[in-house]
Amino acid sequence: MKNAMKIALIALAIGGAAFGTAAAEPVKVGFAAEPYPPFASPDAAGKWVGWEVDFMEAICAEAKLDCVITPVAWDGIIPALTSKKIDMIVGSMSITEERLKTIDFSDKYYNTPTGIVGPKSEKFDASPEGLTGKILGVQVSTVHADYAHKYFGDKASEIKEYQTQDEANQDLAAGRVDAVQADAIALDAFLKSEVGAACCELKGNVKDDPAILGAGVGVGLRKGETELKDKVNAAIKAIRANGTYDTFSKKYFDFDIYGG
Repeated sequence: MKNAMKIALIALAIGGAAFGTAAAEPVKVGFAAEPYPPFASPDAAGKWVGWEVDFMEAICAEAKLDCVITPVAWDGIIPALTSKKIDMIVGSMSITEERLKTIDFSDKYYNTPTGIVGPKSEKFDASPEGLTGKILGVQVSTVHADYAHKYFGDKASEIKEYQTQDEANQDLAAGRVDAVQADAIALDAFLKSEVGAACCELKGNVKDDPAILGAGVGVGLRKGETELKDKVNAAIKAIRANGTYDTFSKKYFDFDIYGG
């Protein structure tokens, strides 16, 4: 009788463990639903590829998380996180004091300066004086939009906001704006494209303002989810230490994207 009961309890425990594993839900990782090379963009087959895709796969593998890319419109990505439509944001989101009022962040996983790009035919720099009277394109709901309004709002003739950075870049190439502002690495990818190389050049990097531009890029997380945050931070630290981070980064960059 005791043996039968023991066997039954073991079977129940195994069954419960199996049920718990089967019931574990995937972690929905929010990506901006737009091309943002070299960080993330869909290939010809619709598969998301890029540096941030590689980064996500590396930290999820390290943390043993079953991660699923979930594209979300950029201007709705934080509400999607707070309403639990997604569980993390991996979308080149800068860690800022304003965003920390609503969500939490992992440790930094890369940092990049902010640049201004304009036509090769015009000579100006990335300063308020250089942008006086010009139409400056930025992506909506970004630190770049906030920065542009603060530093260039009373100089530029217009701060024009776009749903995606690609739209801003295309309008620059078409002559509908005079300059665009974005992460220097993303702008570098545009300048290396056929369209960007033909029309435009980097005018320089803007003066840093950590209060607006943030202290690097982190994984966006819901407040209070300490266990997930700890797993992500441990995974970032591990892939930095074991060489995985450097290995996939070298496919895209010839410099240290992590920054100081």
